[in-house]
Amino acid sequence: MTQGSPAADAAASGEFVQSLARGLAVIRAFDAENPDLSLSDVARRTGLTRAAARRFLHTLEALGYVRSDGRLFALTPRVLELGFSYLSALSLPEIVQPHLETLSRAVEESVSAAVLDGTDIVYVARVATRRIMSVSITIGTRFPAYATSMGRVLLAGLPDAERDRALDASARLHLTDRTLTEPGDLRAELDAVRARGWALVDGELEPGLRSIAAPVHGRDGTVVAAINVSTSATRGSVADVVENHLPRLLATASAIDTDLRLR
Repeated sequence: MTQGSPAADAAASGEFVQSLARGLAVIRAFDAENPDLSLSDVARRTGLTRAAARRFLHTLEALGYVRSDGRLFALTPRVLELGFSYLSALSLPEIVQPHLETLSRAVEESVSAAVLDGTDIVYVARVATRRIMSVSITIGTRFPAYATSMGRVLLAGLPDAERDRALDASARLHLTDRTLTEPGDLRAELDAVRARGWALVDGELEPGLRSIAAPVHGRDGTVVAAINVSTSATRGSVADVVENHLPRLLATASAIDTDLRLR
């Protein structure tokens, strides 16, 4: 803390909570160049001892803001709740938004982008042309991944073991009479999504809602997000969606992939 700074003034007044400052420093240790960090990396980047860094990381993991594979730690989209820190590090919405606007004008439908957070998708960008769901969708809206086109693209992009853990942890409720809920059926569908490179969900999240989605890839080729086109079942058939919207959707996803590789 520098003399005369707000933090220094708060500390001098006795109102500075050092543990909170350290926890936020741990979150800020992750950025676009360092999305995955080991315990030692976090300790070094924050100036904390390994023991202190471990306590903060495990606390954040227990709260859902950090995930770990046992060796490396990374932020989760839940950090959105703390003021878009995750999105600022990823810079995904800024890259995706203009592509979504172009796609929406071309197909004259609502389009969105989402990332996976546990068993849910979280909306990170959207262009809405009309309201086609009973609930309003905004940035930060969450839906169960298993019943959405973007969720299936994101789940299909996971290694099999992670995919199966996510499915096992999902509530898998019958949201409509069309919703796939059996693990075997969902795994078969995700295998098909992975093979063809896109997903289509027809009336499984909400009656009358039809959506087609494609994956967005990071620099290393892994699936980091999904984009979709959503429409009402009254405005054409499933074949119409595939014929008219899928080519533009895939072209948009490819253009976003290119931008992500260049950033």
